[in-house]
Amino acid sequence: MGLAARGLGATGATADSGATTDSGAAPDSVAAAPDSARAAVNGNAAAGKKIFVVKCVACHKPNGRGGLKLTGNPTPDWRDAKRMADPKYDDAYLRDCITNGKIKSGMISWKSQLKPADIVNLIAYIRTFSAPRATAR
Repeated sequence: MGLAARGLGATGATADSGATTDSGAAPDSVAAAPDSARAAVNGNAAAGKKIFVVKCVACHKPNGRGGLKLTGNPTPDWRDAKRMADPKYDDAYLRDCITNGKIKSGMISWKSQLKPADIVNLIAYIRTFSAPRATAR
């Protein structure tokens, strides 16, 4: 039985089993901004990386490639810029996945262990995997 099936994260922490009605939506002043801009405005990717290496890397790999298959669906490849630009994968979707988990993919809920600001920072870091890279000339 995998970690997620036992309700344990990579750190051995127990996951929440219930859902929340709090959408974790951004404040109104930021809600009008596009999702990619919202993470850039509100999130601190460096702070998100610190969370990622402790809580996420076991399933999502250090480079964000994912691929771990705990249940029916493998973890996503966040390096795929086309996929991450799809409106389906907006910040609200990522926030919901992190907050409430996704049973079909084995993703656990982190709502009892991460503050809303931590989740915003984590999303900002996740977005860096698919961000265009500067090329050396």
